[in-house]
Amino acid sequence: MSKNQGKTLLSPFSGAYWRAAAEELKNIRVLVLMAVLVAISIVVSGFYIPVAQNLRIYFSFIVSTVAGWIGGPLTALVYGLVTDLIGFAVHPSGGFFPGYTLTSMLGPLFYALFFYRSKLSLLRIFLCKLSVNVWINILLGSVWSAMLYGKGYYFYLANSAIKNLLLLPLETVIMALLLSALLPVAVKSGLVPAQQLAFVSRWKGLWGRMKAFSSRKSA
Repeated sequence: MSKNQGKTLLSPFSGAYWRAAAEELKNIRVLVLMAVLVAISIVVSGFYIPVAQNLRIYFSFIVSTVAGWIGGPLTALVYGLVTDLIGFAVHPSGGFFPGYTLTSMLGPLFYALFFYRSKLSLLRIFLCKLSVNVWINILLGSVWSAMLYGKGYYFYLANSAIKNLLLLPLETVIMALLLSALLPVAVKSGLVPAQQLAFVSRWKGLWGRMKAFSSRKSA
């Protein structure tokens, strides 16, 4: 019997989707993986890729992507909560603020709603990261900054919007590369539906065309 028998594509608007998500909370392999991802997230939270002056891509969103994609929305909420609480205990910075805990939970939830048991595509990845950047990082994050640091909401909104929208294309490519690299292993391990594997060939074809176009332009 295939390891991923029963792992099928589902819609978040179906009851079967949420029943499957609830089952992940009882899946020992998934829970162990989430514990490993929590540890990885805490370790890499201080590391980043410098893109330009004051523009950095932090690695934590990559770990949250995997947690939501494999664990589903309910497990993702728990993952986000545990990651924030343990992260604050290990690396306390100022006073504890529950708004950041909510943000830590919503990010993996969004990734789960877009990727868990869903047909993967570059457009879906882009829309997912756009949603996270706009709704969580820009709009909600600016509320927390205004509450904590006293300047007006629109000051933080403008700064955050510039940063998050500039990083969006690169973050989308990083997520696509990550998912295409992990998909064969995740499917073989029975953690995600085999139908998602189709994204790998589509992404490789698109990536090859992008590189060929870039080579022709530079020639």
